[in-house]
Amino acid sequence: MENQADKKKITWVIKNFASLPSKIIYSDEFVVSGCRWRLEALPKGRNDNEDDYDANHFSLHLAAADSQILPPGWRRLTKFSLTVVNQFSDKLSQVKGLEKCFNPCGPYWGFHNMISLSKLHAGDGFMVNGEVIVAVEIDVLEVEGKLDVPEESSPVMETVDVNGFQVLPSQVESVKRLFERHVDIATNFRSKNPILKTSYMNVLLSLTQTLCQISKDDLADKYAVLAYLKDAGFELGWLEKKLDEIKEKKEKEEACVARLQEMGEQLKPLKRKYADMEAQIDKVKAELSAARVPDVSLYDDNVVV
Repeated sequence: MENQADKKKITWVIKNFASLPSKIIYSDEFVVSGCRWRLEALPKGRNDNEDDYDANHFSLHLAAADSQILPPGWRRLTKFSLTVVNQFSDKLSQVKGLEKCFNPCGPYWGFHNMISLSKLHAGDGFMVNGEVIVAVEIDVLEVEGKLDVPEESSPVMETVDVNGFQVLPSQVESVKRLFERHVDIATNFRSKNPILKTSYMNVLLSLTQTLCQISKDDLADKYAVLAYLKDAGFELGWLEKKLDEIKEKKEKEEACVARLQEMGEQLKPLKRKYADMEAQIDKVKAELSAARVPDVSLYDDNVVV
């Protein structure tokens, strides 16, 4: 038996949460204590006639990802906590913990009723910009029987530190540009929680990257997100100015569209009057043509001299 302490914290950002199907979804696998793990979730709850399942709750579990190929008698004594992150306030995050022995009879453990779906969708910070962030903190206490798995970085937790914020490799350049252009952007940022810091940065990046696609109807939500980020300590006067410019342009665009529609309505009767006048002109021209005396010659047979 191998005794060891190997504590890790993993985050999983679930995108487009509201549009996910009801079937089970899986995080990428990650390695702790030479063992592969993954998170398993039911975005829309579960109802299979078992008393401890509830179709009105989000279900979240930690699972031994390689349980099917582990040697007989394998076990992993593990203390872990699962969190549904509140992206507005870390104090409001939903946290539940267990100490369990993972083995062939129990390859996954967690909570069927992690958080109610109504609370998750209430707009109180658990789902922001369509994203739900969950986290697991694992402390592997004992391991018996495992595969030779290298301690490699997992896509779930592969992050890079940029000015104290853990971001995905694909986000590094964007975050670096933010700090290069706005040096004091996070000088007064208050939260020290790494998960919450990552969440805030994701929200900020999402806001800056969608400025070009903002519609007038989206502006109120974007200003709310901006206020939320400013409350956290970000210096975002430059971003507020950008939003104000976009708001002004959208209002001007809306005013121009409304004026064009008004002018179009005013033009309709004029077009009808113009068409009627054209018809009358054509009618008078025809009458004029019929009334004209035809040209005759003195030598015409029908002319009497």
